[in-house]
Amino acid sequence: CFLFHRGEGFNGLFLLAVASITLNFVKEAEIKRINKELANIRSKFKGDKALDGYSKKKYVCKLLFIFLLGHDIDFGHMEAVNLLSSNRYTEKQIGYLFISVLVNSNSELIRLINNAIKNDLASRNPTFMGLALHCIASVGSREMAEAFAGEIPKVLVAGDTMDSVKQSAALCLLRLYRTSPDLVPMGDWTSRVVHLLNDQHLGVVTAATSLITTLAQKNPEEFKTSVSLAVSRLSRIVTSASTDLQDYTYYFVPAPWLSVKLLRLLQCYPPPEDPAVRGRLTECLETILNKAQEPPKSKKVQHSNAKNAVLFEAISLIIHHDSEPNLLVRACNQLGQFLQHRETNLRYLALESMCTLASSEFSHEAVKTHIETVINALKTERDVSVRQRAVDLLYAMCDRSNAPQIVAEMLSYLETADYSIREEIVLKVAILAEKYAVDYTWYVDTILNLIRIAGDYVSEEVWYRVIQIVINRDDVQGYAAKTVFEALQAPACHENLVKVGGYILGEFGNLIAGDPRSSPLIQFNLLHSKFHLCSVPTRALLLSTYIKFVNLFPEVKPTIQDVLRSDSQLRNADVELQQRAVEYLRLSTVASTDILATVLEEMPPFPERESSILAKLKKKKGPSTVTDLEDTKRERSVDVNGGPEPAPASTSAMSTPSPSADLLGLGAAPPAPAGPPPSSSGGGGLLVDVFSDSASVVAPLAPGSEDNFARFVCKNNGVLFENQLLQIGLKSEFRQNLGRMFIFYGNKTSTQFLNFTPTLICSDELQPNILGFITKPVDPTVEGGAQVQQVVNIECVSDFTEAPVLNIQFRYGGTFQNVSVQLPITLNKFFQPTEMASQDFFQRWKQLSNPQQEVQNIFKAKHPMDTEVTKAKIIGFGSALLEEVDPNPANFVGAGIIHTKTTQIGCLLRLEPNLQAQMYRLTLRTSKEAVSQRLCELLSAQF
Repeated sequence: CFLFHRGEGFNGLFLLAVASITLNFVKEAEIKRINKELANIRSKFKGDKALDGYSKKKYVCKLLFIFLLGHDIDFGHMEAVNLLSSNRYTEKQIGYLFISVLVNSNSELIRLINNAIKNDLASRNPTFMGLALHCIASVGSREMAEAFAGEIPKVLVAGDTMDSVKQSAALCLLRLYRTSPDLVPMGDWTSRVVHLLNDQHLGVVTAATSLITTLAQKNPEEFKTSVSLAVSRLSRIVTSASTDLQDYTYYFVPAPWLSVKLLRLLQCYPPPEDPAVRGRLTECLETILNKAQEPPKSKKVQHSNAKNAVLFEAISLIIHHDSEPNLLVRACNQLGQFLQHRETNLRYLALESMCTLASSEFSHEAVKTHIETVINALKTERDVSVRQRAVDLLYAMCDRSNAPQIVAEMLSYLETADYSIREEIVLKVAILAEKYAVDYTWYVDTILNLIRIAGDYVSEEVWYRVIQIVINRDDVQGYAAKTVFEALQAPACHENLVKVGGYILGEFGNLIAGDPRSSPLIQFNLLHSKFHLCSVPTRALLLSTYIKFVNLFPEVKPTIQDVLRSDSQLRNADVELQQRAVEYLRLSTVASTDILATVLEEMPPFPERESSILAKLKKKKGPSTVTDLEDTKRERSVDVNGGPEPAPASTSAMSTPSPSADLLGLGAAPPAPAGPPPSSSGGGGLLVDVFSDSASVVAPLAPGSEDNFARFVCKNNGVLFENQLLQIGLKSEFRQNLGRMFIFYGNKTSTQFLNFTPTLICSDELQPNILGFITKPVDPTVEGGAQVQQVVNIECVSDFTEAPVLNIQFRYGGTFQNVSVQLPITLNKFFQPTEMASQDFFQRWKQLSNPQQEVQNIFKAKHPMDTEVTKAKIIGFGSALLEEVDPNPANFVGAGIIHTKTTQIGCLLRLEPNLQAQMYRLTLRTSKEAVSQRLCELLSAQF
């Protein structure tokens, strides 16, 4: 048994509780013992004799332990609150501990608790203040934030506050800000809290850095002075010896946690503008890279873990700034050394970081030098997650110089790849083969090989895309027909190959019909031999191929008519096959040759658009993942079908923006209605050509602009517009109420674009709600085959419904071109996801129950109701997808906060699918009706 003495404090109490309860090894005996103990404690609390502080502490401690064993406690709360008024540390500690664990925010005692906390905060006793702050942070409720969010900053920046209390205050304020950001007021204290980065106590600096990093993500301007202080503090740490910071040195690494936090804080901002600060930061990063090359000072794993944590965070900062070629290349070389490290986690992190480095034009070539090592990792790694990162890196480093090698290696690996990643590899191979296909015969061979190796994982998007490309390119049609004909002769063909073969031979079988080995009858018999082994959709496609053969090859018409006339077709149980057989047979019988030729003429070329394979890959991987490198890669090419990779436009040629290059149209009048163009000398027109050509009115939106706009609601990167002359690609990122958009203009012709003038036009309603500025204007001359880039910084001031219009005007071969498209800047782009427990979600849901706060829409599904696609769209929309919150597992719920400069708007959504009726019910609840309505409109259009 355990001995307990009055002076042993909390440890003695705890041991006594353990001894008196858990010595019962049988569950029934334990319950009996607990019930007896609860009855005894209840009688003590209700007895006539007043309990002293020690007795209250002892019994409250027992109640706490019983609760932690999993038993309900429905009394003792008042006694715990009474302990808060004690002047003894151990009694106050037990009281606060009980409240932190057992009292919820709806308790009737919350007012008494708050009063006790206020008294302790005002006591200036550092021990009592620490207990109070810990309790506030542990509960972290909205009620706590309302009561103390204004007091804690004062404690944090007060000159007489002790270091230990400052640490607790900073972390407590961080907790409240994460749970209720709208209740933490910004004020004079923000400028003072930044100076805590210079505090002599490193514990205070560590806590303050965590707080400032979180606050700076939403209010970067308020805390921009922290950059120079963070660089100064980081410099002192990385240049210090391990003996200089003894209390904060971890296995010979000086203050690793603080170093990591400072590096993360610097990632909230662009590279410092002050040359001195920027030079000092560069020296810090170089020192960290140099230390990585030094022999380890200890063989223990803790030393290498701390050292590598700082190194990887420094590399993340180098990648974020993307402005120092030397540092980027050095970071790449350092990561390359980790690719063959014996530690699996290091190899994984190195591959993941190199994927991001491959997107920089400065380090892309350095990444490519490690291709053999990455290929070897793909073949020899035992961990599937590391192999998947190797696939991602091969995909990211691929360009025209190494595309055949990388595609071949991926195809080779695909034969033995884990089933969980096969579909993703198939999509990546298809994207790379299309993007970097110089010879489209190689592309056709690659896709057919892909179907042969992993046909079950080749989605419809892949073989649809093959058909589109073959139809659009005359030079590859004959080769494609010959190749699929030969592939179909294999005894066992995957059904996707039959689909491709049926479609291509139906369109271009005549191109190989002159060879006796591929005569029309042989083509037909070959396809028909696969007919009975295929599913209904494939049979339907083959029937369409047969009627195409009737037009292409009149000599096989009787044979095909016999097939269509058979009972297995005319009386087929499937309505679609029966209807096709009846209609095709009748068409072949009554229609003249001219009518047949007209009805069954060759498919026209497909309009060029963003690859649906790339869109599928983005949905599969989710937003902000490594697969988005297809859009971000070196900002060199958004050309879906390949073509030369243009070099980035010279920045020296873009030094002076023209008046009409104001992408945001700030201070400009809205476009005038169609009419005679104003005189160029008037100076009052919105669109004024920089080379003194007459100004033009803004063109109406291009056909398909609205569809393209809708596609960008749940994604940030891709091709916004494309015609025969011009391609417009976007890459954008949003954080809190700020955004940055990269617009890429690609000249698809071999002729210059002259007087190239993009203008972003904002309506009167929109202009005060979205503000921004251009950081890189566009050169008015775009060379043939070249691509130029423009960067727009965006700030959401308040909620809005309309989207700006991007108007592009230029001269091509003496002809004036005028194109307008909607730019996808929508309210949901300023969404920040918020994780919530089920109880919190439905509590908040009930609070937003006013009719003005809810918008509901019941609508028919326009796309297949796929669970994973739905999840990806909700996440891409910007909200957090809350799992296991809704009682109905088939429903989807999400939560987030719309951030604007003036306010924050909480948003809850609930999507209820009905598979039988192919319907959805979408419910949005926010504190502002217009926001609910706009978000509901945007999200409903995605399903």
